[in-house]
Amino acid sequence: MPYITVTALSHPGLVRDHNEDSLAVGPWTLCGTMTENPQTLGFPLGNPLVVAVADGIGGQPGGEVASGLVVRRLAALGPSLDSEQAVHDALNACNQAVYEAAERDPELTTMGTTVAGVVLLGKEVLVFNVGDSRVLGVGLGGVNGALRRLSVDDSPPPAPGRRTTSIVTQALGGALRFTAITPHVSTSPLVGGERFLVCSDGLTDPVPEETLAEVLAAHDGGRAVFELWKAAIDAGGPDNVTLALITVVADD
Repeated sequence: MPYITVTALSHPGLVRDHNEDSLAVGPWTLCGTMTENPQTLGFPLGNPLVVAVADGIGGQPGGEVASGLVVRRLAALGPSLDSEQAVHDALNACNQAVYEAAERDPELTTMGTTVAGVVLLGKEVLVFNVGDSRVLGVGLGGVNGALRRLSVDDSPPPAPGRRTTSIVTQALGGALRFTAITPHVSTSPLVGGERFLVCSDGLTDPVPEETLAEVLAAHDGGRAVFELWKAAIDAGGPDNVTLALITVVADD
């Protein structure tokens, strides 16, 4: 019977004094803390399974509060996320919840977070994001680990000579007054043996996609996640690093 494995890791990096990233894998959440080693979970393929990474906006208060709130809500809603409309509704509800939480506590004013993830169904995968956290599709065996960017960055083009930008054009929360969002949600067929990488920009900003592809072509599971994290650390670890590698294990 086909099943899903998810290997995840969250780490503050080498520069930030705390972790503002949060993670949901099915009903399991990790909010604003760190894992010592990659953790692997297995799930049957069939019922909706949500895997999401939320990256609290740095330089503003309560980033870890916003990201934790969002992944806990998505984890709770996970079994009902069976369509693009359901994911749209869930993300809009998360956005509303972040603003309402900020209104209740003046110290959290303007807190916000990005989010990116997938919902794995029996024969389809829903990909979603708001902000610049990413979902990457990893080529099947024999495709040299080619990566496909499945999410849509909400950020302006980088300045000439630069590969990335730290600016986001929409997020969940993040403003003084409620601002509606336009989530990116798409549907693709689910193929046995396919892999997906969900991550915060603490991985994709310092590590070029070519390096990500090389690591994923050479490794799988916990070793792949460790080597991806190590690549971010070797590049200076300038931000929190959170990633989840999802593998659809086909029938034998």
